[in-house]
Amino acid sequence: MDPVDVVRRFNTAINDRDLDRLASLMSDDHTFTDSGGGTVRGKPACVEAWRGFFAAFPDYRNTFTGLSARDDIVAVSGHSECARPELAGPALWTARVSGTLVAEWRVYEDTPAMRHELGLPASG
Repeated sequence: MDPVDVVRRFNTAINDRDLDRLASLMSDDHTFTDSGGGTVRGKPACVEAWRGFFAAFPDYRNTFTGLSARDDIVAVSGHSECARPELAGPALWTARVSGTLVAEWRVYEDTPAMRHELGLPASG
């Protein structure tokens, strides 16, 4: 399966708050890293983290505006929507895809330097 399609399916599961589907798209050693550098490791721990996140922020959604794949890494630009201002606004993500599974999901602040590092076009 195309890594970009895997990432799109993963994000659809996030937007739908579908824990079963999200878990089915995670590798057993899945790692999640937030924009502040906080990390959760292992599929069970990540599923529980998402369960808590979905309960706390039921209106959270990601909208992707650009995706770029290089080998097993997919870099994504877009924005998040949420009633909590600290969770809303421009964002960048990367996903390391292994076959049909996401092994790592990482969120970044959308800055020109990070766009450059991830090989994404400048915003505008």
